[in-house]
Amino acid sequence: PSAPCTMGFSDADMMGRGSKTGSGKLSSESQANVERRERLRKLAMETVDLNKDPYFLRNHLGTYECKLCLTLHSNEGNYLAHTQGKRHQTNISRRAAKDHFDAQGVPALAGAVQKPARKTVRIGRPGYRVTKQRDPSGGQRSLLFLIDFPEIEEGLQPRHRFMSAYEQRIEPADKGYQYLLVAAAPYDTIAFKIPNREIDTAAEKFFTNWDSDNQTFTLQIHFKDKKDGAGQPPLPPGP
Repeated sequence: PSAPCTMGFSDADMMGRGSKTGSGKLSSESQANVERRERLRKLAMETVDLNKDPYFLRNHLGTYECKLCLTLHSNEGNYLAHTQGKRHQTNISRRAAKDHFDAQGVPALAGAVQKPARKTVRIGRPGYRVTKQRDPSGGQRSLLFLIDFPEIEEGLQPRHRFMSAYEQRIEPADKGYQYLLVAAAPYDTIAFKIPNREIDTAAEKFFTNWDSDNQTFTLQIHFKDKKDGAGQPPLPPGP
């Protein structure tokens, strides 16, 4: 009988082992997708006016939000790239379909239980005091808000949020300011017009407290310092 045949591998054979067929094609497609998104982002920055985008929000931390998709973005370019993506476009389509459905006035399904709308009789604005302050150690500017809610509904606590000048429809939008809103039923929501500067969110710089005994809401904010304070709007007197 003949001697058994010994199978061996050359260096070229060993180098070829472990590679994935088509990996070069996948890499090319991935790079093409990255380049495509970058082209769309640049095109959007040249053609889109963010001031007219109802879903664009610059928050008090200096970052940007999409109110439709509830996403957070580090800069305007990143937000614009998001608006060209599948998720944002899908949500826009869903919102349009929902608005169309609501506009048709479709009656409620038979047997469906509808909760009665809660009716609250508004009693006007609460009393408040606003104090302008400076940190004696570093000169950091701050505002102290004291708001009285003696007739607040039982079990409720005041709520607050910051709002961009482009969200409100009461007065012409001014990018130099933002608004601090405080709400507590049955009072009207009040808004304080404050400089559109980044808020210092450090624990010792941002303070809120609800005194349920005296029914007084306290809120203090500090503005982050900037090396160049030129062009900053002055602190306004109140809402």
